[in-house]
Amino acid sequence: MDGRTGLPVVGMVGAGQLARMTHQAAIPLGQSLRLLAEHADDGAALVAPDVVVGDYRSLADLRAFAVGCDAVTFDHEHVPNEHIAALEADGVNVHPSAAAAIHAQDKSVMRRRLTESGVPCPRWTTVGDAADLDTFAAEVGWPVVLKAARGGYDGKGVWVVGSAAEAAPVLASGTPLIVEEKVAIRRELAAVVARSAFGQGAAWPVVETVQRDGICVEVLAPAPALDPETAEQAQALALRVAADLGVTGVLAVELFETDAGLVVNELAMRPHNSAHWTIEGARTSQFEQHLRAVLDYPLGSTAPTAPVTVMVNLLGGPDDVEPKSIDERVHHCFAHWPDVKLHLYGKQFRPGRKVGHVTALGDDLETVRARARAAADYLMNGGAL
Repeated sequence: MDGRTGLPVVGMVGAGQLARMTHQAAIPLGQSLRLLAEHADDGAALVAPDVVVGDYRSLADLRAFAVGCDAVTFDHEHVPNEHIAALEADGVNVHPSAAAAIHAQDKSVMRRRLTESGVPCPRWTTVGDAADLDTFAAEVGWPVVLKAARGGYDGKGVWVVGSAAEAAPVLASGTPLIVEEKVAIRRELAAVVARSAFGQGAAWPVVETVQRDGICVEVLAPAPALDPETAEQAQALALRVAADLGVTGVLAVELFETDAGLVVNELAMRPHNSAHWTIEGARTSQFEQHLRAVLDYPLGSTAPTAPVTVMVNLLGGPDDVEPKSIDERVHHCFAHWPDVKLHLYGKQFRPGRKVGHVTALGDDLETVRARARAAADYLMNGGAL
């Protein structure tokens, strides 16, 4: 407990944009968010007062950080699972637990568990050499999708290959891999839910995520023209996975919508890019909800605040604006689109890097989407208004 306020202290391992936005959500709850940052200039470390600089791969650093925390959680999946288990053995209140987190850290473990539970997944197997790959491809057909079992994100660690020869460099890398069939999809969806330690669950509307080069560029909430029965199935599926795996906190279930129904693509056990829209677009944001869940508070309402919300990521590129011109662009953006909300993450611009997002709300999808896209394009690329 914080001795000044009598309120609990949540420790978040990692200090990127997810921690930055979680810190913002903690403030009105009166909570003190403590951060374990790799660097003193990480995005969240720039705005939070209680920052410890340390290495999330070091059990000693994690143990020292956890002292005085009422709950410890994460803004990424890279903390070694054995370290999470060691913290639990020490009596630290960790969410998600090591037993749950492994399913977001290791795709082979995730696929095996979901398949055994009857959750719809692509056909898959582990793969060690070209013979394994040829056997699998003979069953499902080329091309297939190779994925690093651990560590991939934003399109990294994913390779679509059309032959064993094309896959040879990946197979030779020594990276533990799984291989999946390449699913014919209509679009990508995300069902984001939260589950408290008590077992209460809550689900936001299912959204459509628009991908480019493996990176989410837009989120449309709710997913347009999604059959209500399919939307309910997606929410129920995500809540079921959260309960089956014992997840505490936010769980994002990335889905493929196919002609045959829904198929699970990935899991994330933390606040997720597909639910940034909830900051303005829902009564309770994913960041506040994550804090409520890990502290075992009753969960908040997930009701939308507008019929349509569109979130567009701001991605760094080779023609990035100079830092000195950002303030000018923000000034003009606010003047031209006063209703569009901007979130910058305090990150250096690099090609393909998520440096912020904009959110627009309204009644008509195409109007709202055009407004959000235009604001994002101006902020990143400039040009005439």
